[in-house]
Amino acid sequence: MPILVLGLSHKETPVVLRERLAFRADDLPAALRALRDYVSEGAILSTCNRTEVYALVGHRDTGLRAVRRFLADWHHLQPSDLALPLYERWQEEAVRHLFRVASGLDSMILGEPQILGQVKRAREAALACESLGAVLERLVRQAVEVGKRARTQTGISRNAVSVPSAAVELARRSLGSLQQARMLVVGAGEMGKLAALALADQGAGEVIVTSRSPANARRLADAVRGAPVAFAALPDELARADVVLSCTSAPVYVIGLEMVQRAMGSRRGRPLALIDIAVPRDVDPRAREMDGVYLYNVDDLEAVCAANLELRRAEAAQVEAIIEREVPRFMQWWDTLDVVPTIAALVDRAEAIRQAELARALPRLGELSERQRSTINALTAAIVQKMLHQPIARLKDHGEGEDGRLFVPAVRELFQLDGRQ
Repeated sequence: MPILVLGLSHKETPVVLRERLAFRADDLPAALRALRDYVSEGAILSTCNRTEVYALVGHRDTGLRAVRRFLADWHHLQPSDLALPLYERWQEEAVRHLFRVASGLDSMILGEPQILGQVKRAREAALACESLGAVLERLVRQAVEVGKRARTQTGISRNAVSVPSAAVELARRSLGSLQQARMLVVGAGEMGKLAALALADQGAGEVIVTSRSPANARRLADAVRGAPVAFAALPDELARADVVLSCTSAPVYVIGLEMVQRAMGSRRGRPLALIDIAVPRDVDPRAREMDGVYLYNVDDLEAVCAANLELRRAEAAQVEAIIEREVPRFMQWWDTLDVVPTIAALVDRAEAIRQAELARALPRLGELSERQRSTINALTAAIVQKMLHQPIARLKDHGEGEDGRLFVPAVRELFQLDGRQ
């Protein structure tokens, strides 16, 4: 059964298309339960920069169709609507891809630390919904271990800039300094927390936090020595802020065009920077066309990220070396997963046949001495052992490679090791 990852990311797909296949955190448990109807095992990794489905499928073609059908069904799309730049990775490439993702090598900002936590939560969610089996559970668990090693054994995360901190850097560039600025953070989830902390680290003059959850807004504001405001006050706060950093999980625009127009009407020409790092987007993109409004989304952060790439490429090479050692380790574990029970089943089947034939033949030989019985028993056992020696040796040799997934099913079918007589 091959491993498949099917998805899209910031590398090939703009946010306007990525948001069509994004999974909200609140919807993820139901989506994972639905995924179980399409594949043997599955997990979903959905972040602002990527949506990926990891699946263990029965067959390449039917498995690929099943995952595509799941995405279309869940997001209420027609199959033709999935004419997106979806990438697919199989087997060893799927394993390598997840290890690179968990290590931060596939992120918009090389080495960013948030993705490792997101992979952990994807595993926890899939385990809670019982959509992970032995193979994918081991894969995601090992990916987390690889991600940890990448960050502790190399400098890949040293001076790493996350998406929220890159947004703060963009705000700083827009204003020149944040020390006298009034910053409004919309959303108190993980991204909002990271953004608020990054603002505090940059010495922002005033940080205001709003959220649909007043308790969450209060907790986050306390953590950064800011001030919480009611979500209903968002239009008024929009008019007062210098920079708005929005990162909710709302399925529709939180900051609409009319809201921005009203806010700009009371600002007396003072510019407004809107940094939208949510997927789906929080800010109506038409606001970009207004005078005095500077709107950025997650795709605009690439320029901020580019400045750090050269500093991290040497470290990235060390991470790649770790991954290239870990991918074969997983593949060897997986390739031998069925070899040991297959060998045991083959030996048991041969021994059962030998014993049954002895039971039929010995009574027909008349009176035999104990030594004669022992000789016949040893002879038949030796014949079986010699007959099985080469198939078992080949299974062991090829079980640790790509051929293992061909040899094991063939042996089980030829010797009827799956219960068929």
